[in-house]
Amino acid sequence: MTYDIVLVRVQPGLTLQETLDRLNAGFDPDADLPLLRLTDAQWNEWDRILRRVSRDIGTVESEEYLYSLTLDTVGPPGRVHLSYYGDTAHIEVTYRYSGPAALEVMELAYRIARIVEDESGLTGHDFEVDQPTRTGDPAKAAARLSRVSDWAQHHLS
Repeated sequence: MTYDIVLVRVQPGLTLQETLDRLNAGFDPDADLPLLRLTDAQWNEWDRILRRVSRDIGTVESEEYLYSLTLDTVGPPGRVHLSYYGDTAHIEVTYRYSGPAALEVMELAYRIARIVEDESGLTGHDFEVDQPTRTGDPAKAAARLSRVSDWAQHHLS
């Protein structure tokens, strides 16, 4: 179970929600995932994202899969996972951080989201607390992460 932040290339003339609705309308949970087919521009975006996250945040591990490109932060304050698909991206943080650790890791997640926005033109939104990542408050996200992490620790352990 993860805390998720969505980034999407908003289609011209549509809102973020309308773009997501169109993307989700064609989703078939039983179908095979589509193979990753990035344009040259999307490969360039990914290269810029990797370089900037490495420069501004620190060491990351990056992998290339058939369906996505990924990066994971290495070291403190915790693990943030980014999957990039070209016209969409997804940030995941596991529900294991609470208190001050939750704030540190969510500040990191929001920094990565803002880098992705800057370098790709994708629009980020944190639906967990219903706020855009560009202007949203990581402390609000951290409070949610902390509450769910604490609940999971007490009820699922």
